[in-house]
Amino acid sequence: MPLFKTAQPVGSLPGAARIGAPRGISRTGQPVESAKLVWKLLPDVWALLKPRRSVLLLGLVLMVINRLTGLVLPYSMKPFVDHVILKHQITLLMPLVAAVAIATVLQGITSYSLTQILSKSAQRMITELRVRVQAHVGRLPVTYYDKNKTGVLVSRIMSDVEGVRNLIGTGIINFLGGILTAVFVLVLLLRINFALTAVAILALLIFGVGVSQGLKRIRPLFRARPKLNAEVTGRLTESLGGVRVVKGYHAEEREESVFQGGVHRLLQNVLDTLTATSLMGAGATSMLGIITALMLFIGAREIFTAKMTLGSLTEFLALLAMLVSPIAQIATIGPQMTEALAGLERTREVLNEDPEDTDPQRTVSLGRVEGQVKFERVNFAYEVGKPVLHDVEFEARPGMVTAFVGPSGGGKSTIIGLIAGFYRPLEGRVLVDGVDIAQVKLGTYRTQLGVVLQDTFLFDGTIRENVAFGRPESSEEDVLAACRIARVDEFAEHFEKKYDTVVGERGVKLSGGQKQRVSIARAILADPRILILDEATSSLDSESEAMIQEGLRYLMRGRTTFVIAHRLSTIRRADQILVVEAGRIMERGTHESLYAARGRYYDLYTRQHGVETNLFLAPGEGGDAMPEERQRGAGPGFQPEAGESVLPEAIRFVERQRG
Repeated sequence: MPLFKTAQPVGSLPGAARIGAPRGISRTGQPVESAKLVWKLLPDVWALLKPRRSVLLLGLVLMVINRLTGLVLPYSMKPFVDHVILKHQITLLMPLVAAVAIATVLQGITSYSLTQILSKSAQRMITELRVRVQAHVGRLPVTYYDKNKTGVLVSRIMSDVEGVRNLIGTGIINFLGGILTAVFVLVLLLRINFALTAVAILALLIFGVGVSQGLKRIRPLFRARPKLNAEVTGRLTESLGGVRVVKGYHAEEREESVFQGGVHRLLQNVLDTLTATSLMGAGATSMLGIITALMLFIGAREIFTAKMTLGSLTEFLALLAMLVSPIAQIATIGPQMTEALAGLERTREVLNEDPEDTDPQRTVSLGRVEGQVKFERVNFAYEVGKPVLHDVEFEARPGMVTAFVGPSGGGKSTIIGLIAGFYRPLEGRVLVDGVDIAQVKLGTYRTQLGVVLQDTFLFDGTIRENVAFGRPESSEEDVLAACRIARVDEFAEHFEKKYDTVVGERGVKLSGGQKQRVSIARAILADPRILILDEATSSLDSESEAMIQEGLRYLMRGRTTFVIAHRLSTIRRADQILVVEAGRIMERGTHESLYAARGRYYDLYTRQHGVETNLFLAPGEGGDAMPEERQRGAGPGFQPEAGESVLPEAIRFVERQRG
């Protein structure tokens, strides 16, 4: 069962604006949520602490022993001063010294034990929580990833749970230990002198009100910090991942400016927090000094009137320090607990997101898929009121190749996403072997999918590990066979470490064509029943493409294959071609029938063929330029005059071509 079940989904701001004021906090730094949220989190705190209640109980016992032994030294002041020093009762000296020594040793042992037991348990709790959050995030639907940046999710997993250590490490036990110490000491102080104790308690109450106000001020700062940190980390991750784009457009200074703005907002948050905690610390120190001065003044008058002895006053002041000290620690423990609760709140937001396979409607476990896929009047939209697909209907059978063609943004990738179960139709059904995917347990379905994307993603591992990603239990022979079919062996065999060559982050050490071959080998080894190819050979030269097409044809046998193609020459052998435009299937048929119909497919095919044929014409060879273009040299080889922009002329040229 999930740990949390009440928070709302987390959104994300677009672009560089995301490194601004965090959601849930106003730009003035005031909290949007009510302070009642702290009480709402108490069940969640208990859910975390319950499995560790034995450790907490042991820590509490050690804390009681630690605080009781800490009372021995101040409580021995009265007999030491009044009897040993003033009355010279030397026989009491050794017992007092022995009691203080033993108590000090016990205090040291219990302090060490508390640190070892609680701190290590807290670190284990952080590790378990990180593992749990990562596993949960990994099972969230693709729509969640569409709304949240990678860097934000990394921060949620790694940073937000860090503060939770204070729940078990130092916060709760120190807080309870402080209360116990205050109770023990208060009883002793009341027995020594009621009037002095009353004055001290009044001063402490005034200090407590100040601390409460300080915590109200500091709480929104701690809530804002992890959100700011996540946004800055997210943008930094994007910038580093797209370093070639940044450098290609000479945008280093722009990225520096965006990052600088984010870290300065983060710095301001830290500075405000330090100011608040420093003020609380200064208040605690000042209050301690004021209380001590009052006690010295009143205590001296009590001694002059013979109502107290010097030993009693010394004992009282030592015990009073033990009363003030844990209360003053609230200035430290309070922010720690606030940080822990802020991290817990953000962690809860993630854990409250429903994994894609927990829908109660998903009850069907698929066996071996035959591969019959059918769309029945499917409508889909990423955002309410902005439809992307309209009444899409088609059917694909085992052994059949279905190609999607059309302009960018027409809906081809969305259809593929629906086939893969990434999204769910708003209306209509997507059927696999007659079963609605919306009712299928996705784990039993996706193991029978093979996906080769145009934007090939490889992990920072070896070639062998990337090929075997879909089936890590595969034998060496199967891996090598898949590599031969996809022509991976042609370049892998020339590397020093062959298939144990590390490809780098996102396969950066391989060329685009090499990465795509590895991706194809990965799909071949997975032995899928349904194969999805998103412009799978777009990064290959003509010779390599011809070779790999042979391997792909081998892979397609008996399988249901879906192909997104921008190079229309690669899908002329498809069993059916669907022309997708503006979210609708405008035409369907084979290459021959669609070409003969001279419709939208014919227009796309002939225009692309013409572009490819004339792509490398020398200036003046095409004969298509308008008279004014010839006069000014527009088109291929056109050179604008100094300070003149080429864009207006280029726009007019494109508009004429469209016309």
